[in-house]
Amino acid sequence: MEFVGRAAELAQLRRLAAAPPCLILLEGEPGIGKSRLVTELLTELPGHHLVGECDDVPEPFPLGVLLDAIRGSANRLGTLSPVAGALAPLLPELADVLPDPPPPLTDPAAERHRLLRAVGAVLAALSPATLLLEDLHWADPATCEFLAYLSTHPVDGLAVVLTTRTVTAGGSTPIHDALARTPPWSVTRVALGPLDTSDVRRLAARTLRLDDPPQQLVATLLDRTAGIPFVVEEVLRTLAERGGDPLADDSVPFVLRDVLLWRLRALDEATREVLGAAAVLGLAPDQRILAAVLSLDRVAVGTALTAAHRAGLLHDAGDGLRFRHDLARQVVYDLVPRESREWLHLRVARVLEQELPRPVAQLAHHYRRAGSGADFVRNAEAAADLATERGDDATAASFLLQTMDVAELPRPVRVRLAAKLGRYAIDGLSQAEAIPVLERLLADRRLPPGARGELGLVLGRMLRQQGEALRGYTEIERAVPYLRAPRRKAPALAVLAAPDTVVGRHVDDHLARCAEAESAAAASGDPGAHLAVRIARASLLLELGDPAAWAIIGELRASAELADRPREHARACLNWAQGALHAGHPEQAEALLAAGRTLVDETGYERLTALVDATELSLDRAAGRLDGLVERLTRLVAGAARMPVTLLDARAELATVLARTANKDDEERRAEEALREVVADARRVGAIWPLVQALSALARLTLAGRPGEAVGHATEALSLVRGKGILAWAAEAVLVLAEAAATAGAPEWAAAAVTELEAGIAGRDAPLAVATLRRCREILPA
Repeated sequence: MEFVGRAAELAQLRRLAAAPPCLILLEGEPGIGKSRLVTELLTELPGHHLVGECDDVPEPFPLGVLLDAIRGSANRLGTLSPVAGALAPLLPELADVLPDPPPPLTDPAAERHRLLRAVGAVLAALSPATLLLEDLHWADPATCEFLAYLSTHPVDGLAVVLTTRTVTAGGSTPIHDALARTPPWSVTRVALGPLDTSDVRRLAARTLRLDDPPQQLVATLLDRTAGIPFVVEEVLRTLAERGGDPLADDSVPFVLRDVLLWRLRALDEATREVLGAAAVLGLAPDQRILAAVLSLDRVAVGTALTAAHRAGLLHDAGDGLRFRHDLARQVVYDLVPRESREWLHLRVARVLEQELPRPVAQLAHHYRRAGSGADFVRNAEAAADLATERGDDATAASFLLQTMDVAELPRPVRVRLAAKLGRYAIDGLSQAEAIPVLERLLADRRLPPGARGELGLVLGRMLRQQGEALRGYTEIERAVPYLRAPRRKAPALAVLAAPDTVVGRHVDDHLARCAEAESAAAASGDPGAHLAVRIARASLLLELGDPAAWAIIGELRASAELADRPREHARACLNWAQGALHAGHPEQAEALLAAGRTLVDETGYERLTALVDATELSLDRAAGRLDGLVERLTRLVAGAARMPVTLLDARAELATVLARTANKDDEERRAEEALREVVADARRVGAIWPLVQALSALARLTLAGRPGEAVGHATEALSLVRGKGILAWAAEAVLVLAEAAATAGAPEWAAAAVTELEAGIAGRDAPLAVATLRRCREILPA
């Protein structure tokens, strides 16, 4: 049908794509017209087009859709950067034009980053160009990671257009998670909604050849099709084929299922059987596989598919017949009786078992739909192992996570798979799915100790990433006794040594955990474990105000061990910068932030971008550089919405600055509301640093008008810090108490708190707290 509507969206896409570099995410529900819109766009865009389409059941192959888009462009490649040679093993078709593969790296993270840089180098050599990747909701995690990298490392002359389904409330996909961690300005999101009344009227007029379609027809179409373009087109096409009065009582009901049922009636039983099997196979059914599944010759299968094409159920995509849309395939699939579907899935799997190499992901999919749990688990585990071999632990974990739902899984097999799941990275999974599965596994008292330790550690890490500070900390505490290998136990204990994360743990506990971590690291003989513990020791001493921290930091930053692990180096520098700010060392914090920012840029570790920005803004606030700070913090909070571990600290920082800069009643109300929200959320998750920061700021804000309330907030902050044992953190709260006591003419109210602060920071390297104590003494002279 003729392209109708979407004028505003098409104009926006044209404008963006005409001024590369750009990255556009086109979102909408199935059938909303994403593919049709980008097809229109490409017909009008000059230059080279690179096109890739994600598969709903892909084999584990990192960057698969990107490599498909690049594969046919060998004749356009000129001189390439040597880093592009990292793609040679993945693109044997381009072996003649790619540089030789570089030697392997020992760090998997560095190897992955080099692969991303290699794809970027090839895309740069192919530009100017338009890169279109469709159905990114099915993309592998490595592709999503590359697109996040590309969003902040754009290729000159490259316009990137992505299509994906809109996620439901509370849901997510790897592409949405990856792009949510990028700065808001780096991705332009274009959302497609249903067609409106005028568009449906135009479609009806052209399809049914009516000068003025009846208002009742247009209204009914909108009501029955929800304005979804694919469904509207299918209904109108069927009405045009039938002829007669489109509003007659015997007209086709305006729902896709009934439209397709009407078309299926024209097919004989044999053709319907082939079409049903085709729907089981997928959007683009392979005639050879269909013939084997149904024990027919290929001529009979081809004849049946041609008949389905004539009936409007399939269309010619240029490389074979396929369903017009996944919505249509799903309707045909659902019309096949359940027992027949299961039999067909089993037959497909048996046929695919003969393929070499075995398509293990497809086999897992078909065996699962066939209800063959043991065969599904066998192939899902093989797919996970294959993904791990290719450096894609997130995809491996995704396959393993699915096996946990198989009720009849023998306990030894469940234990083995659970142990693997614990070892593999889970960062790429939808945590909304993974967390309850892990909790369910850990609730099984029969789970062996080794698996309990590994899975508990993973769950704790994920909860911490979700901002659940105390729950995550507690899960890791529970996991540590079950971690057998010292090289696994040492980093877990190092996490428990961090004092600025949770309430209810005294610094003596953190020091004990750090000592245990050092013993485990020494027993492990693993340089990585030893490095993680030394980083944690430096961070802990920095928060304690122990001058020895700076010597350890200097040694570590000069060491080859840390230099060889740039991502760990970046994270350590940023954490140390935060600790330096807490203590009151802005110059050292500035230097560490600069080093961390450089390392993040070099490694492309987009997950740390928000932490870089947050640290920079905290430094500006500490230095009194307040111009434009509220706006910048507001953007950071909006961009960190899907990174809870960074979000709460950023919100506390924003609320503190709002309180500090408020000079009108409405601004004070806004600041107070923001601070109270941070306090409530920080209490809920047990995150001590933003809680103390927000309580202290709230005490300061309410001091002038409500001194009694201010004293309450400051006293709570002091109590929390007393429970932690790092009195320097309570300096601002003690100052508020001193000011309240001086105003009331009752210095004895705050004398004990000031004395406690003085004793707590004696001999400590805490210049910010020392300066605040001096101010307290000026207010309350001895």
